[in-house]
Amino acid sequence: MPVRLRRRLTLSRRRTVSTAVTAVLVGGTFAGLLSVTGAPRTAAAQTATQDGAAPASPAAPPRASAPSPVPMPTGPDAQDPASDPGASGRPPASTAPGGKSAPSVMQIVAHPDDDLFFMNPDISQTIRSGTPLAAVYLTAGESDGVNARPRDAKAATADKAAYAEARQNGIRAAYSEMATGSRTSPWDRVAIPTAGGGLAELDTLRADPKVRLVWLQIREAGSTNQYRPHSLNGLWHGLIGTLESQRSSGTPVTADFRYTKDEVVATIAGLLDRFRPTFVRMQDPSPGTDPKTGKIRDHQDHLYGARFAQAALARYAELPGHPRVGVQNYLGYPTSVLPHTLDPETAGDKLKTLKTYAWMDGVNDCGTPAGCGDLKVAARPAGRGWTATVRYARGTSTSWVQRDRDGGLHAFSVLDGQLAAWRKPAGGGAWSGPTLLPGGGMDTGVTSVSLPDGRIAVYGTRTLLTGGPAGYRREVVSTEQSAPGGAFGPWRSLGSPERNDATGTSDISAPAVTVGADGRATVVLRDSLRRLTAREQGADGGWGPWRVLGGVDVVGDPVAATDGQGRGYVFASTVTTVLVWAQQVPGGPLTGPSLTALPPTTLALSATPAPNGDGVRLWFRKPASGDLRSADFSGVGPVSPVTELPGGVAGFGPVSGGDGLLAVRSRTGFLATAPHGRTGASAPAWKLERFLFAGAPDAGRDGVAAIGLDGRLHWTPAGPQAPAGRTVAAAE
Repeated sequence: MPVRLRRRLTLSRRRTVSTAVTAVLVGGTFAGLLSVTGAPRTAAAQTATQDGAAPASPAAPPRASAPSPVPMPTGPDAQDPASDPGASGRPPASTAPGGKSAPSVMQIVAHPDDDLFFMNPDISQTIRSGTPLAAVYLTAGESDGVNARPRDAKAATADKAAYAEARQNGIRAAYSEMATGSRTSPWDRVAIPTAGGGLAELDTLRADPKVRLVWLQIREAGSTNQYRPHSLNGLWHGLIGTLESQRSSGTPVTADFRYTKDEVVATIAGLLDRFRPTFVRMQDPSPGTDPKTGKIRDHQDHLYGARFAQAALARYAELPGHPRVGVQNYLGYPTSVLPHTLDPETAGDKLKTLKTYAWMDGVNDCGTPAGCGDLKVAARPAGRGWTATVRYARGTSTSWVQRDRDGGLHAFSVLDGQLAAWRKPAGGGAWSGPTLLPGGGMDTGVTSVSLPDGRIAVYGTRTLLTGGPAGYRREVVSTEQSAPGGAFGPWRSLGSPERNDATGTSDISAPAVTVGADGRATVVLRDSLRRLTAREQGADGGWGPWRVLGGVDVVGDPVAATDGQGRGYVFASTVTTVLVWAQQVPGGPLTGPSLTALPPTTLALSATPAPNGDGVRLWFRKPASGDLRSADFSGVGPVSPVTELPGGVAGFGPVSGGDGLLAVRSRTGFLATAPHGRTGASAPAWKLERFLFAGAPDAGRDGVAAIGLDGRLHWTPAGPQAPAGRTVAAAE
């Protein structure tokens, strides 16, 4: 029967002797101390006890798949993130030179393989960069318990615990291979207590202890979108009071447990407190529904796992002293029908990792009868085209830096669910910040606009978690400066065109904004029916109702720009082309949608005023290559053919092409910058800035801004004479 720890661990930075002594009961038997008090301990004993195992004498190294009773990594990077700073002498979070938090990544996914299918190549790039990474798997992923290719499934015996172990073995092999080149590089596996009162398995890669895997082993739904009350979905909506564990065979977790909704949130928040990341990757909490069937477009575990992660991040943000956290959401199953984003080389590397996970060769080098990978995936290791793509669900704006009328620059992002603002004074001064605007729940990705009177306004969306499951919703919000150069006022809600969360999972895009010469703004977004809707500001500053602009099968985030004559433009992608809405005269209504006759894109768009001042230039990428393309528009039609920049650096995501500078994410994940003139005239001279960043860069005539995985603004000044590696981080 399920057992509980006698005392639930509290989510606190204080680990005092009054809460240190806690016993574990496994099947009614005393199994050891979670932590001890009294005389100083050896490093080995301290590591063993804090990870939930009693100290043991040295033993032979375990196989890659075998649990170890005592963690065995050595060196400074191998210290456990939960160590008491007072006992270890280590600061509470890894630090970069100068005392700032060094980048550290935590991933939260519903199932084993969600990360490999939907987050790579970001994962492999993180590992290669040496950034600490902790991957958290919420459910056991036990499915029907059959670890076999479809053609062999009828003859196979169902064993949910064994199938869960096989998937874990496949993940360990994949991460070992990404980190060391060998899929059999061993792991040290221990059971740890969770802040929700249960137990989890923590795996540490012995050859690279910065790579860690955490298995919460909660029961999965067992169906993509059919009614399954005993699931994260059912727990979120209160259909059940608790959700039980599904332990894998071979796990060092030797007792069953169950969680309430609040305990799942506490468990994830406790892991955030343990690993203290500066950047969190998670799945999409609002993937939308099919309007014909009403079924969600993604797996229900993906959606509700992401919502539990959102709730945990909100709780964690309230703790003092933690590093500021940025978030990136990834699209899941909906990528199946969208154009591929990765070049062939990168897609091939991603597929290779999935083949390792899927145990394609059948060689039992993990030493367990459960098997060394996921044979269900072996039948189709590319998924439904998933290894050829990666796509962010939000956070693709290239309009988050604005110049004020004095020549100073302002940059905006989201950290800890709050708007973060940096400022660079005119005249060559350094960036400073961030200043966090009060008000939480902000979603990743904001856009900013300059108002005619010199003020700056910022628009985004925020998620509201109040009012129980039925209260979950997303809404558009805005804030603007009280005066040019002044402070930003409180957030103002513009609501949402969605009727409720149940009909479309609150699937609205980030807003695109145009501003007329009279200062009136038009906010445009994609709704869950995959069309554009808009709200327009009146002369008195008030907002009219949401109205439908049209469009069919619009995907991704729309983008907006204003040309030199003051006419506003809005562009939105479909699977096959791009649609455009435009003002025929400055201040007039947006008309459209009009077909552009553009070829398919990777959906991530950006738009800037055309260099000649007449119209705007649209930037996008060629599918399955990452090559850069552009086309100029005046009114609702293109005035130039599609042109390509030769000599590209591949990669994926938006192209920021402002004021003679290009900035993109390269194939390596690093920021790539280049000066540019007429598109297609010559190959740009690309320079790589060797750091990984979040979201999309924003290029202007002075330089390029990007938010690093450390949560800091990184600035690459313009100038052809400047060498690569000239990026500097903003002072805090």
